[in-house]
Amino acid sequence: MHDQMNHDKLIGRISLKLLPFLFLLYIISYLDRINLSFAALQMNQELKFSDQAFGLGAGIFFLGYCLFGIPSNFIIEKLGPRRWISIIMVVWGIVTVLMCQVKDPLSFAIMRFLLGAAEAGFFPGMLLYLTYWFPRRHYGTAVARFMTAIPAAGLLGSAVAAYALSIHGFLNISGWKWLFIVTGGPAVLIGLLIPFLLPDRPRHAAWLKEAEVAMLENLLAADQTTSPDQPAVKEKNALLLPVVWLFALIYFTLTVSMYGFTFWLPQIIKAFESQQSDVTTSLLAAIPALFQAAGMLLVAGSSDRRKERTFHLAFANLLTFLGLVLTGLAPEPALKLAGLCLSAFGIWGAVGPFWALTRQTLSQNSQAAGLALINSVGNLGGFAGPYLIGMIKQHSQGNFTASLLTLASASVFATILLLLQRQREGSAKAN
Repeated sequence: MHDQMNHDKLIGRISLKLLPFLFLLYIISYLDRINLSFAALQMNQELKFSDQAFGLGAGIFFLGYCLFGIPSNFIIEKLGPRRWISIIMVVWGIVTVLMCQVKDPLSFAIMRFLLGAAEAGFFPGMLLYLTYWFPRRHYGTAVARFMTAIPAAGLLGSAVAAYALSIHGFLNISGWKWLFIVTGGPAVLIGLLIPFLLPDRPRHAAWLKEAEVAMLENLLAADQTTSPDQPAVKEKNALLLPVVWLFALIYFTLTVSMYGFTFWLPQIIKAFESQQSDVTTSLLAAIPALFQAAGMLLVAGSSDRRKERTFHLAFANLLTFLGLVLTGLAPEPALKLAGLCLSAFGIWGAVGPFWALTRQTLSQNSQAAGLALINSVGNLGGFAGPYLIGMIKQHSQGNFTASLLTLASASVFATILLLLQRQREGSAKAN
């Protein structure tokens, strides 16, 4: 009991030291990913983009993301987190600012592809980085706390977007261009500071005593013991494991809803009342972000306390399905907004249990490659979701009903694949 208290105290201290800064980095990353959803309120009209062209450009980010995600995780193990995260942050910050120069659908698609390639290494790199510091028992909560940057970015993004769009024309610069400038600049500045602020491993942290480093390394070493259902594999062979591809498919279905929701949220809210101003729409988009945070923390916390992942993930998928159906079919704007809030709770509530289940299923030496592949291939749902919404909306009399019901169906597929994984795991244990 005494040892457990010391372990929990150490993990709590590490959380306080690391997670706030990682949280800040992810806010910057996610802002540079979702600023487009707010910019679209002015940009699409000014550049005369169709719904399909916008959906394609928004989604093509994830093609670059997929192609460069796996190589990036190998590089991060060679260079170390500090140097690699610093480099890619500076690069994606510059690309974000240069989004101001977009003129047509082709240049829009090219810049979004480059942004995806630059950001590809950040999130899987952070998932890997957290495995250096948090044992499995604490990993799901650590990931969820880190990822509460997503709703925080939603809240901050709403406020920043409302301000940037409101100064449309200042210095003869459009409001949507100001939005890219004020969200891309911080990535460059913070990226330059990372080498001085982020320790690569516990043994490099000046704020940990030698005894604490030894304790943490012992806890992490205990996690590395290979169990019968976690066969030892070479890292390069991890990409061939069926379970890795199954998790990639599950994550794909989750991100279809996640990014379809994210990139179209302001326009969905705008459709509730067409006379609503862009500033009001941006501020209303902050309400679902509060439910994102609640879903991430409550579901992940419950999952870690009960040491149960599959049911929590399936429950989150159910809430996503119900919320999207409500948004698509409800007659009143207030009910539609409630549906968006329920969807947000479910979509982001799935994140903690999913990555905890992934980590506990993969052996230690398959995690770097496995996590990168799951994140990279899974995030192709970020291409499919926004593009499907734009394409379906353009061919369904301009409303979002059919698009939202399509997103809802993705949650059903996610649950079916999850049950297949549960069955596979049960068969492995029985043998």
